[in-house]
Formats: sequence, C-alpha cells, structure tokens
Amino acid sequence: MDDTAPPAPSRLALAAREALEEGGLLASSIEAFAPRSAQQALSAAVAEAFQSRGTLIAEAGTGTGKTFAYLVPALLSGMKTIVSTGTRALQDQLYHRDLPRVRDALGVGLKTALLKGRANYLCHHRMHLAKGEPRFHSREMAAQFQRIVAWAGRTRMGDLAEVEGLGEDSPLVPMVTSTTDNCLGSECPFFSECFVVQARQRAQSADLVVVNHHLLLADLALKQEGFGEILPGAQAFVVDEAHQLPDLASQFFGEALSARPLVELARDAVAECKEVPSALASLQEPARELEQATRALRSAMDDLPVRGTRQRASELDASEAALEALAQALAGMQAALEPLESAAPGFEACLFRAKDHAARLRRWRDLEGGEPPDDAPVPADPDDRAPPPLPDDVDSVRWYELSARGFRLSRTPLDVAGPLAEHRERSRAAWVFTSATLAIGGQFDHYARKLGLQAPRTLLAPSPFDWPGQALCYLPKGLPEPASRDYSAALLDAVRPVLEASAGRAFLLFASHRALREVAALLRAADVPWPLFVQGEAPRGLLLERFRASGNGVLLGAASFREGVDVAGDALSVVVIDKLPFGAPDDPVFEARLESIRRSGGNPFRDEQLPQAVIALKQGAGRLIRSERDRGVLVLCDPRLVGKSYGRVFLDSLPPLPRSRDIDDVRGFFGGECRPVVPAPTGEDLF
Repeated sequence: MDDTAPPAPSRLALAAREALEEGGLLASSIEAFAPRSAQQALSAAVAEAFQSRGTLIAEAGTGTGKTFAYLVPALLSGMKTIVSTGTRALQDQLYHRDLPRVRDALGVGLKTALLKGRANYLCHHRMHLAKGEPRFHSREMAAQFQRIVAWAGRTRMGDLAEVEGLGEDSPLVPMVTSTTDNCLGSECPFFSECFVVQARQRAQSADLVVVNHHLLLADLALKQEGFGEILPGAQAFVVDEAHQLPDLASQFFGEALSARPLVELARDAVAECKEVPSALASLQEPARELEQATRALRSAMDDLPVRGTRQRASELDASEAALEALAQALAGMQAALEPLESAAPGFEACLFRAKDHAARLRRWRDLEGGEPPDDAPVPADPDDRAPPPLPDDVDSVRWYELSARGFRLSRTPLDVAGPLAEHRERSRAAWVFTSATLAIGGQFDHYARKLGLQAPRTLLAPSPFDWPGQALCYLPKGLPEPASRDYSAALLDAVRPVLEASAGRAFLLFASHRALREVAALLRAADVPWPLFVQGEAPRGLLLERFRASGNGVLLGAASFREGVDVAGDALSVVVIDKLPFGAPDDPVFEARLESIRRSGGNPFRDEQLPQAVIALKQGAGRLIRSERDRGVLVLCDPRLVGKSYGRVFLDSLPPLPRSRDIDDVRGFFGGECRPVVPAPTGEDLF
C-alpha cells in the first residue's frame, strides 16, 4: 500500500463537489450559475475541514465564487455553523440573497439566523428616554425621530437597516440604540420586548448564523476571560474577508476611552432623572462638569498631531492638566451617583460606567489603581460586560487619535495570536479562513503567524478569469522616486494618456489623502473632459453611485476604496495605484509593532511592512476585473516595483496579468488591437 497516497475524499466533500458541478443542484436551480473547477476544489477543501474539525486557510481569487463554495458544505453538513463577514452590508447580502438561493437549490430545511451587534437594533428604553429631549438639532432630525417611533410599533426584527434614510452615522442612532455600558439587561422595563434578546434567541436555535467580524471578535474577547458568550457554541466557523481579522482583533482585545461615551454618560444620567425627578438637583452640575472636561481635553490636544503615543501626549502640559481635570470630573460623577444607585436600574448602570471610564483613564495614563473597585456593580446581562483590562505583561502600546470634535485613548496589544489560538483550541470546532487576498507570493506563513495557526491546511483557488484576454498591467517609465516633490505632477503626466485611451472610467487610488488632493487639483486645473469624483467631497456610497451613473467618470480615493467596492462592467476600466501602500509612518500601533519585531530579533520590513503592503496592493488591484465580461488596465506607478528587489514580491502576488511598459499597448488594448504581451514570471525577467 502506498502510504503517501492522499486520503480518499469524504462523503461531504464528494457531495459538495457534485452540487457545484455541471448538471448539479446549483446549476439546475440557479439561473446563470456557471460551474468552476476552482470553486469545486475550494468547496471540497472546506468540507474536509468541517469533517476533520481542522483549520483551512484558502485564498479564493476574484470570481471563484467562494460564498457558494463554503455555503454548500456548511448546509449539507448539518453542523452548527457561524459564518462571519467583513461588513454589515456583506452580512445582509449573504443572508438575504446568497444563502436563500443555495439553501433552496440544495433543498435543505435548516434554520438560519442573522445576528448583528446591539448598535443595529432599536432599544425601546433608549427611545423612551429620547422622547421630549431637546437634542434634535433640526426639524428634519425631529421628523426622522418620529418616523423611527412610528416604525418601532410595526417592526418585527427591530433592525435599523429597515428605516429608510437613516444612515449609520446619523446622530439619532446612539439615541435609540443601547451599548454594553447603558443596557439595563433584565432590569429593563422593556426587557420582554428587547430586539437584541430576540435576535440572540433566534441565533441560539439556528443551524447557521451569519454575523460580522465585529460581533465575532467581541464574543471572542468575552470568551477569552470566561464572561459568557454572545454567539451560540458552534461546530464550525467560516471567516470570510479574513484578511481583515488580525487588525480588528487587536482592537477587540485592547481597550479604549473616547469622547462620545463620556458625553453620553453625562446626558444619560440626567435623562434617568425622568424616573426620579428629585435626583436632578444632585446630578445636573456633575454632568455639566463632565461634558465640559471632555470638551476641554479635546481643545487641549489641538496642538498635538492627529495620532500619537501616550508619551507624545504627555509632552504637552495642557493635555496633562486636562486629563487630570477629566479624572476629577469622573470622580465627581461617581460620587453623585453612588447615593442614587438603588433608586433606579438606570442609575446603577451609570455608576458602573463612571467607574469603568475612570479605571480606563487611569490605565491609559499608566497610573496606579487602574482596576475597578471590587464593589463595582456588574451589568444585569453578564454577556455584555466589557472585557477586563489587558494584563500588565502583555506587549501593548498606549496611543491617542483625534477627530474633528472628539478623541480616542487606546491601549492596543501588539500580538493577538495567543488569545485567538487559545479560543480556537477551546472551541474544538472547524475553522475556515478565506479571502481573495491572504497569500504573499503564494505562501500563507505571514497570515498563519498573525492568527497563531499551527500547520493549517492551505489552498490557493485561482481566479477563473482570462487574465491575458481581459486585462493588462501597465508600469509607466520615467517616474521619479515617490518621495520626490514633483511626484504628483509626474504621475499625472504618465496617467493622462491612459485616461485618454480609456475615455475616463477610472479609479485613481492613493496612499495618502495629501497626494489625492494634489492630483485632484491638478486634474481640475487641466480642465479634463471627464467628471471627477473626489473622496471627502461626498459620502462614499453617493460617490460610487454618481461614478457608476456617469459612464466616463474618474474617481479619486484613498485606502477605503481599496476594498469592499464592486463596480462591474464598462463604468470601471482602469485602476491606477500611485504608490506601494506601505503602512503610514504616523500610525503608533504599526510603529510599535515594528519595534516589537525588531526587539525580538525579527526583520520589521520583511516580517510586517512588506506583507501588509502586498495585501493592500492586491486589494486595490482587485477592484479592476469583477466578472468574466470585464476588461481593464491596472496602472502601477511606483518605480520601486522595477527598481527594488522586493518589487518582485508584489508582482508575483498579483494575478497573471500581461505586463507592459509601452503606452501604445494600452492604446491598443482599448482600441481592440493590443499587441500580445506574454505574462512574465517575475518583474526582473520582463524589465
């Protein structure tokens, strides 16, 4: 017997393949379904991971159909499965569109559920408190609130996504939703009607639950310390858009204190006086002082860079004084709330929040006494308790970030591989991590190390697109070094002939907002014939809608347009990337991570900077070809791609696009007369 022969595929793997083959259940039931060999291989690999309770990392090239590839074995297995997606928009798409189609095609009757974080569900208690509040800044805001009140009487799910015209950033959202801090749990007078509780109950009884990474990680952070779980226990986890997980995990295993929760604590304490009017006299002044101290701290930090370390903040005397004033205001709020603790559940919750905020502030300032007092009240719902502070021996960085009117004081661990690995071990479940961008030069070592994965099974499922026929990679000649003062002008000189050949229809993606603004100004000064859509001048969704409708637009965007943006068809035929997307030098967490690698004997560039930039470049390049009918040109402007040895790593990580340095090839591509350009195995061989 040949001991090296691969094991026979499991029944689940065979069934998954058959369902996705020509003439299979999906092809017979779903219009326009096209069988793909890479999709079948991915589905079989997911099935084997399910059967063995193993771990799989799978990069699925654009167009593979990875959603169907993992849904088929998940539904056929009958195992309790959690599917986590990158955003709430993808979560809704998966649950409302993809999942029903696959379930109906397979003919399985499994129960499914959609579970979002509590900030997505109406809170009856918070809405009740907001009635009559003088916090509506306009008639339009007041009218929208009345529409929410009317909707609240007829909704079954309580998902605010059902409310037309209510954006995620609307100031009404925090007024009608709860947080882990202000939720009253089982003490709430509306507990029997709670939409969050109902959503969790549906998830507990479902066979397949669709969540997003924020909810998944919030749950893992709580499980890490044994405080219970939001999500039900599962036999299998599928993490889609898995490239986002390491950075998000750092946030959830850290802790932060920001301006908005402080202001909300002050306002909520006063609002609770509706139930106990006599308390207003003792709470009004401490609440006012807390709001004032919060605003004063933001003003005191005006002279600081937008982001920086705790040490940088301490160099400014004004910010140190303001931090102390905020600590005193929190102490005053705590003292005012303590005699009222038993008067109403809302006061008890506010007292817990005041103590928790004060402890977080002390820990961020690195002062003694950062732990909450032993007698600090515990929220009525233990599932919602915030994770405890990071242990002192965890390698972490204290840093701040400023917004227009607010601030965030954070403590972030530099390595989350340990806690993530511990949770996976305890779960005894199958874990599948998949995305279009996980591998660096065909290898998964970097991603596996980030998540603490030991010898996982890996799979590269190639894109089914005809890259030589559908796309071209153009690297302009003669560009100066990216740090040059005249780089933006030189870039535009190189890119304009491409835009003329394509008649616009382009994304220009920039590594910095400064470069974006410079090129936007140059394009406008040149009076180009294409409509321009510039990030920051309108909401992202509106910019994309206008870009698609224009038919020949040029959209200028930064990092947020590198992923989660899907423009199929002729509207997008060119993607320009100005520079290799190395991490921002002013990111305190990134810099601290590099220093930690250096201290441990690693190479920061090889081990962190280069892999991160490769993934970001792949995300940006992935905007170009979204279907079998798309055609387009990827323009990579950074001369380091051909002038530095590490440029080969970037080029070898991209799909097999033909490459050229001749603008005539671009003109020929759009004119239908493109000279054949043979894909090169490495940048060095071509250039």
